Parts: sequence; C-alpha cells; structure tokens
Amino acid sequence: MRVLVTGGSGFVGQVVIQQLLASGHLPRVVGRHPVAMDRRIEFAAASVLEPESLIAAFQGCDAVIHLVGIIAEIGNQTFEAIHTRGTANALAAAKATGIRRFVQMSALGSRPNAVSRYHQSKWAAEELVRQSGLEWTIFRPSLIYGPGDGFLNLFARIARFSPIVPIMGPGDALLQPIHVEDVARCFTGALGNRSSIETTFDVCGPDRYCLREVVGMVLQATGRHRWKLSIPWPAARILAHFLETVYPTFLHLPAPLNRDQLKMLAEDNVGDPFPAMRAFGFQPTRLTVKTIQFLR
Repeated sequence: MRVLVTGGSGFVGQVVIQQLLASGHLPRVVGRHPVAMDRRIEFAAASVLEPESLIAAFQGCDAVIHLVGIIAEIGNQTFEAIHTRGTANALAAAKATGIRRFVQMSALGSRPNAVSRYHQSKWAAEELVRQSGLEWTIFRPSLIYGPGDGFLNLFARIARFSPIVPIMGPGDALLQPIHVEDVARCFTGALGNRSSIETTFDVCGPDRYCLREVVGMVLQATGRHRWKLSIPWPAARILAHFLETVYPTFLHLPAPLNRDQLKMLAEDNVGDPFPAMRAFGFQPTRLTVKTIQFLR
C-alpha cells in the first residue's frame, strides 16, 4: 500500500515511517522542505495550508496518515490553521484524488468545550474527519515519549544545567505516557484493520503518574539530584506571557512555554488504553526509569 504521511519528518512521523517500511508499505512524506531520508521513501513538497499543493502530493496513494500538528503557535502557524484548516485541506485532497482511507492524529483531552485552544482545534479537526464520508480512524495519544521527544528530554536538559527543575503548578495532574513505538504501531496497524474504521481510540499507557512523579523518573534515569520547585499558576502565567512575547519577536521561534500549555498541564490527561490494545494486539511499554534510559 502506498501511504501518504503528513508530518512524516517529525518525532512520531519518523517512527511511523520506519514501521510502514518494515510492514512492506511504500511511504510518501509530505513536507514544505526536503529532508534526508531512506531512499525507499518518496518526498512530495506540499503544505497543508496550501490546498492546491496537496493534490499532486496525494495522487497515486491508497491511504493517508495525517500527523501534522504543533504545540506552540508562531505567525500563521496557529492551532486553528494547522490542526483544523490543515485537516480540512487534507480531507479535500484525499477526496479529490480518490483516497478512501484516512487515519488522523488527534490528542487525548480533545472534546467539546475543551479549556485549551490546542484541544479545541483538535476536536474541530476530529469532527471534520467524522463528517468526511471517508473510512476514518482517529487516535488520541496522551503524552508521547521516546528518544528525541520534546517533553522528558526538556526536563533532562534543565536538570543538566540547573540545580532546580521548575514544575508549573503543583504538578499533581495525572498523565498516562505512551511510548512512540506503541503510537506508531497503532497508526500502521489501522491500515489493514477494517474493524478500526469509524472508531476513535485513546492511545495511552497502562499507568497513571502525576507530573512530579514523571520528573522524578527523569532525574533518576539521568542520575541527577535536583530540587523540584513548584511555580504557582499566577507566576507561571506571567512567565508564559513573557516568553510568548520574547521568543517570536526577538528569536523568531515559538515560545517554549505558553499559556495554552498551562491550561493543559492543570488538568488530568488520562484515558482508556484497552480498546486500542485489543484492536491492535499489543501491550504498551510501561514508563519506568529503565525505559527512559535513553535520556542519559
């Protein structure tokens, strides 16, 4: 099967691509700029914000795995543009080129009336997929970890240079971290799994941890003893607002912390892992100090 992957050069996308190759599929990666890839992988220059560019990119494919997403906004790269409008454009391109199978990356916590704009935009994208008339499957991962992730590695970098590791708020909200290989297994497995059509799956690990516990595991895995300092929410919001101003204006980069992320960190991010486990026949990797030794 020739599978078009948006966001194929990202953290999750790279693992999805490798699993597609291992399963005998032919991946085609869509992106704005070519990147160095395995010679077995096709590349198509296109953007989810430029509908006309997607038609040529989608031609000749049998399925779409739509992974494109952002966690912070900058310029025209907004949650609504990338998640919602980008999904609408991808769906339109799939229909125009005769592709019926569409597998969507959403996020655990996406729901009507979500408190964060990130989750609101993901929910709006889900609704577009459900109303598309295509053979869709939606996955909602929790916190995704693995080599090269942007979360556990962030705390590991902070601990490398600072005697204090800041935690926004009390750090008591619950998470169900899921390994990137398990997430990719769901996406690739859905392609040949007819029973997963028109189904939305939570993709999360079997165990629930609060953020303070996760940071503690990071410190253990890296062999560092650091003071975990809780930043009160008002102070955290002031810091996030400052970073949202400074980073885009002076560094031309998205802020490493924003107020929308604080809203997500303040609430539990948990779900039911068992439907996905049954549908795709796997046992999620448990988050332990041993399974995050890659942080060293």
